[in-house]
Amino acid sequence: MRSSYPAGGFRGSNVDSMWQAVEELRSRFEKRSGSRAGRGEVRSAVLALLAERPMHGYQIIREIEERSGGTWKPSAGSVYPTLQLLADEGLIRAEESNGRKIYSLTEAGREEMAGAGMSAPWESAGPASGSGFAALPKAGVELAQAAAQVGRTGTPEQVQEAVAVLDDARRRLYAILAKG
Repeated sequence: MRSSYPAGGFRGSNVDSMWQAVEELRSRFEKRSGSRAGRGEVRSAVLALLAERPMHGYQIIREIEERSGGTWKPSAGSVYPTLQLLADEGLIRAEESNGRKIYSLTEAGREEMAGAGMSAPWESAGPASGSGFAALPKAGVELAQAAAQVGRTGTPEQVQEAVAVLDDARRRLYAILAKG
């Protein structure tokens, strides 16, 4: 992965480069946020939500995003085919209401949920869930915003000190991965 930081650091007129780096960092985290779910996780999330109450597709997408703390927003391209598959399997049914399909669990769907002991993906205690992982993108964006603030308002000496801190943080992050 190439560095987003200019070779000479951020000085006066290079503030635009700093903002570009902030936006690049933000976009990299945002791209990841919707792609962490495994193949079966959309299925289990949909079943878990429909076990609570009937919903239409957009509600399901919003609920998953809200319950995962914003770290997972499945696309319509993953939710709607899953809904169709679950309907084909007889686990859910769709009823037309006000021009929308409202999905609900069938008796077979309730039995599968109970028999499989399924839990919603946002309830799992795996390393990719919970506040630890969700906190990483937020911390990265906040760090980039602080660096941009130093770039905008700091003296040349403060900017150089900030560059040294960022270089050290990058090295320390890679050192964490190297331990694993």
